[in-house]
Amino acid sequence: MSQISITQLFEENRERLGLTWKAGRDDGDRQVFDETVSQTNQGVIGHLNFVHPNWIQVLSRDEADYLNQLDPISLQHNMQRLAQSDMSCIIAAGNVPIPDSLSALADSTHTPILCSERSSLEIMWLLRPYLWRVLAPSDTMHGVLLDVLGMGVMITGESGVGKSELALELVSRGHGLVADDVVEFRRISPETLEGHCPAMLRDFLEVRGLGMLDIRTIFGETAVRRRKNLKLIVHLQKSSSAEFNALERLPINNVNEDIMGISIRKIIIQVAAGRNLAVLVEAAVRNYVLQLRGMDSTKNFLERHEQEMENKKTK
Repeated sequence: MSQISITQLFEENRERLGLTWKAGRDDGDRQVFDETVSQTNQGVIGHLNFVHPNWIQVLSRDEADYLNQLDPISLQHNMQRLAQSDMSCIIAAGNVPIPDSLSALADSTHTPILCSERSSLEIMWLLRPYLWRVLAPSDTMHGVLLDVLGMGVMITGESGVGKSELALELVSRGHGLVADDVVEFRRISPETLEGHCPAMLRDFLEVRGLGMLDIRTIFGETAVRRRKNLKLIVHLQKSSSAEFNALERLPINNVNEDIMGISIRKIIIQVAAGRNLAVLVEAAVRNYVLQLRGMDSTKNFLERHEQEMENKKTK
């Protein structure tokens, strides 16, 4: 479950938004959960709204003037709506003076109030992508995530099949390491999985016989990536000689794997003596890029073969 506290939001955005804590500092442990957000009609962040209150309400001068002009009955009705909405915090944009009615509501509901130097639109432009990333549904997988030719590639397979050794060879060929062993994924959009490494394992790659290798120190800054969107899964599979010889030479149907509701293309590579797996992975990535552009080599070859057979029949 993904979540964020108001204290975390404040600390991670204090400098770029010019945030100060106006009231409710003791209530900074309030949490916003991704499951709660997805199950309600409330927006994550937006201008002060009484009909569909946001989890984070942004107060600009227009909203403040509107509250100050309301008659007592209407003001009380709107404050009751806000009190029942379970909002997490209020951010006053442009250091606008906070109406007494809103301050009283925040005190009674223990709702933190933050102030920002930026305008309300700038606050929402900057916080929306940040909040969607932090509150995105998350999961972990076992494998190695790499940046191969600009594409996020996840190498999977059973323990001892050679995932880390393959990753080390790919890094030595100029590609980038994102995460080894444990990969954390966030679904940052309906069709995008962003992978990154847990802080504890960042920059490290475990290779049997060598132990933990600091990839950043050994290969330099360009050998590591902080995050990468997953586009392709390469699954390493051990097989006997008989199984290897029985493999389909021209696979027609694509294989996909569902991860957090997103279908990811999957390629299975048999591990056998003498096979250069790094070259195979690079070729698989290049071939997949061509497929994304509408050029399927296998399909083109089969069509050429069928055309040749037809030509021979007509002769």
